[in-house]
Amino acid sequence: MGIKNVARKEVITASPDTPVKDVAKLMRDKNVGSVVIVENNRPVGIVTDRDIAIRVLGNDQPAEIPVKNIMTENPVTLKEDEGIFEALERVKDVGVRRFPVVDNDGNLTGIVTIDDFVYLLGKEMSDIATIIEKEAPNL
Repeated sequence: MGIKNVARKEVITASPDTPVKDVAKLMRDKNVGSVVIVENNRPVGIVTDRDIAIRVLGNDQPAEIPVKNIMTENPVTLKEDEGIFEALERVKDVGVRRFPVVDNDGNLTGIVTIDDFVYLLGKEMSDIATIIEKEAPNL
């Protein structure tokens, strides 16, 4: 199974010059914790609700500053044709929870979170447990 099978296709995006307050409203309205910052449909950054809390509110920055001032630049991306276990191995030590998904040309096609991986692995383990229960001899 590949990343494109688990990636969410609807990704909330903004441009680097979007004011932080507008990004925060977008997060609120779409009920998401992150927004991918794009130029020409390619991810150039990502901003999370935590980034806004710490980098703007925590530093007494005005909410009108452009999101490019607080975004994490060059986010770790996953290729849509990458295998799930290959992707997990690659990102296990990077310390982030959200990964924009790109095609071979670098265009944004989705987003995957650590929570998505946990859900998928839990489901797979449950399916395996069901098979084992069916095949186990009665004790």
